Amino acid sequence: MNGSASTNDEVVRVGPALPRIAAATPLDGRKVAVTWRSGETRTVDLAPALDSRRIYIPLRTDDALFGTLRVSAHGDAIEWDGGLDFSAIWLDQLPPIAFDNADFRRAMDDLDMTLDGMAAQLEVSRRLVAGYRKDKPIPRHIALAVRYLVERQRA
Repeated sequence: MNGSASTNDEVVRVGPALPRIAAATPLDGRKVAVTWRSGETRTVDLAPALDSRRIYIPLRTDDALFGTLRVSAHGDAIEWDGGLDFSAIWLDQLPPIAFDNADFRRAMDDLDMTLDGMAAQLEVSRRLVAGYRKDKPIPRHIALAVRYLVERQRA
């Protein structure tokens, strides 16, 4: 090297950008409305995630503490009083609460499933699957099972 410094200001990128949070609002039942810096807004249920770690025990039972939710200074986490936080990466991996009939139809198409095939996978009746494809409300356990089937196929 001849002693000169490089003035190359190019940014090196490896993989997708880390998710960043623009805003977060606590909702009832340990749900959070998250607005990402990308503009996407999603409501997620933190209850299962909060149940998975002992450190979150105070957030499970203390509504006032849960209400102190705020976005970290860099948008890389949500945090609460008492030093508790939840990373944006982990938050981004949580499924949205909403799973409607259009999502169910899309999942069946992605899985290339017939009514009989989906009924067998979910261990429910064919008639129930037909109802979910039309306008029957989809229970949370069915939505989670369908999401699992789609994720398993992608893997």
